[in-house]
Amino acid sequence: MLNETIKALRKSKGLSQQELAVKLNVVRQTISKWEQGLSVPDSDMLISISEILETPVSILLGETVDVTTPNDLKTIAEKLEIINLQLAKRKSAKQKIIRWSLITFCSVIVLFFMILLLLNSPYLNWNYNDPETAVLGVGFHVVEWLFIRFVPVILIGAMIGLFLIRKKK
Repeated sequence: MLNETIKALRKSKGLSQQELAVKLNVVRQTISKWEQGLSVPDSDMLISISEILETPVSILLGETVDVTTPNDLKTIAEKLEIINLQLAKRKSAKQKIIRWSLITFCSVIVLFFMILLLLNSPYLNWNYNDPETAVLGVGFHVVEWLFIRFVPVILIGAMIGLFLIRKKK
């Protein structure tokens, strides 16, 4: 039982008998005798073997061993591929949402600018003797002034954002 366990763990770690022997400071024939069941390692050597094979001594002495097979690795690789595809889809969806949000934002800015251009600041011709009209006219003027001053910078930033997240083919 011990012999089969040592052999299975050594192979699952990808070690040859010679490599394990070098790590344990013994000759390769000693490892071969252990694996053939012709001799057994002493307790200190069992501890060293368990450290090198990264396995508890209890498993070396008889608990069942789950050996990784190529099929297990293939299954893991397939699951990782599915996860990578899902992450790529999420990233693509986020980029699409950002792209369309920026396009909508730019369109709204251009539309609002066109409306302001067509209206041609009608509040400038209002009679400002009435306090309510004066407050409303000043409010329109402030909105228009802020829009004309800051929105071009915001629009350029949005266009740069669109350029940076464009689809690369």
